[in-house]
Amino acid sequence: MRRPLLTLLAPLALLCACASPPHDASVAGLEAGVSDHSPYGLFLAGEGALNDGRTDEAARYFDRARGSLGDQPALAERAFVATLLSGDVTRAVSMAPTSEETTEQMTRLSRLVRAAEAIAQGKGKEAQAILSTPIGFPHAAGAALLSPWAAAMTGDVDGSLVRPEAGDDKLVGYFGQLGQAELFERAKRYDEAETDFKALTASDTPADMMVLAYGEFLERRGRRAEALTLYDPALVRDPDDVLLKVARARAAAGKPAPPMGTLREGAAQSLLAPAATLLAARQEQLGMAYLRLVLRLDPKRDEAWVMVGDLLASTDDMEGARNAYGQPKLGSSEYAASQAKLAWTYQNEKKPEIAIEMARKAAAGGDADARLTLADLLRVNEQFAESAQLLSGLIAEAPKPDWRLLYARGIAYERMGEWVKGEADLRAAMALRPEEPELLNYLGYSLIDRGEDLPDALLMVEKAVAANPRSGAMIDSLGWAHYRLGHYPKAVELLEDAIELEAGDPEVNNHLGDAYWRVGRRDEAVFQWRRVLTLDPPEKIKLDAEAKLKNGLGAAGPASAPKVAAQ
Repeated sequence: MRRPLLTLLAPLALLCACASPPHDASVAGLEAGVSDHSPYGLFLAGEGALNDGRTDEAARYFDRARGSLGDQPALAERAFVATLLSGDVTRAVSMAPTSEETTEQMTRLSRLVRAAEAIAQGKGKEAQAILSTPIGFPHAAGAALLSPWAAAMTGDVDGSLVRPEAGDDKLVGYFGQLGQAELFERAKRYDEAETDFKALTASDTPADMMVLAYGEFLERRGRRAEALTLYDPALVRDPDDVLLKVARARAAAGKPAPPMGTLREGAAQSLLAPAATLLAARQEQLGMAYLRLVLRLDPKRDEAWVMVGDLLASTDDMEGARNAYGQPKLGSSEYAASQAKLAWTYQNEKKPEIAIEMARKAAAGGDADARLTLADLLRVNEQFAESAQLLSGLIAEAPKPDWRLLYARGIAYERMGEWVKGEADLRAAMALRPEEPELLNYLGYSLIDRGEDLPDALLMVEKAVAANPRSGAMIDSLGWAHYRLGHYPKAVELLEDAIELEAGDPEVNNHLGDAYWRVGRRDEAVFQWRRVLTLDPPEKIKLDAEAKLKNGLGAAGPASAPKVAAQ
């Protein structure tokens, strides 16, 4: 099965939204029954909303339940968490559970939240007092990284310059050194600040954020030429980084260096790394809690807004996601990505006209990422010619061949029926990226579906499946290759595996029906084709399944020429 290029062009796809679970019908029914205002019903509705990620709703339900039941420990904890996750940090602090029955985990989170809120309000002594007693797992890293900023806010310079530690936590060591460098600069201890900055950028491939931090320090010291020697190699490694491009242009033009961040901004930065770590560990609720603290401390931290939008989109809270994606403004390094994700929220709700209109407005300024978003949306909505035209412009402008752009244009050409051009682009992309599973799968499947170069195509798809053995789409491609080669029992085996992973995909069901028919399992074939019609299939697959339900499959081979399955 061929997939559109949604997973490979980073800012273009709301992967989490594509994979988000549907709203549980039982929860919806429970909420519908809340009209009796029973405290228990409100509590259960709040639980359902919280588990679904609809934190605003959860906070309202728990708040109403508290009005009847009071601050019972379990209810108080959930009300606190829901309010925090909804973004109202100040109110969450007022609701922080204090009962002796409060769990230790909730007590630790409550202390971290109260410390962050105190810093946000400029109450450094209060924050320092809260953080003076170590906070245990899983908040030890966040508390350690926040502590120097609380000390700085009280005027405790010596305390602010102590490198934070949390056992052997490398994250605390790394980002703690960044904070220490920035606080050394604030204390006008420039040599010590530079020692830290140099250590953070000493590797052959230092992180862009560390390059920027050191470069901005050098600019503030009037050492613009040295800053450029940092920015230039970083831009060679990452030529599309907006912040690096802005920094280099500023330093080259001799414009004023950016000022040091505020204490609140530094505290926000210190919590961003633990937030990302929690999200990488699939601790979505804790990750969201940290992001809300980051934004309470620094409401203009745009990368945090984009991360919040991704989390909200993953729970189908599209209104909340759109609000988050709308926060970065024109000129922000996150603007293009946030606008792309904003457009995709409408695409994923089957509102392509709105999505494309938004993408056109964003692309009108000429930004390459915005034009790429528009090209991808056009292709997904079968406007292949315009998509290919946009991609041709991007390919011509690229400083070096980009396999992703060639791949995307190859898909557009193939889907508009210009196979010679499509194959040329796909093979050119493969020459640049010969082991890329998505590319191997797409080109292999396209050849299989056309009945061309079947042995080579089979090898391509086998390599794709070996790299992604849990991909139903790729296993489907492999099964279809064996079908085309006449290996029908093997095709059945593989397509049954694919259907376990892609049970709701009309294309996979259609293929499995064909394979069943070829091995004489006619009743099962009919069942699969009927199932295709229940899965909102594209028109070509729908017509194909209807024809086979009427006439079966003839001796000439499969009648289907399936479309790319939309993601």
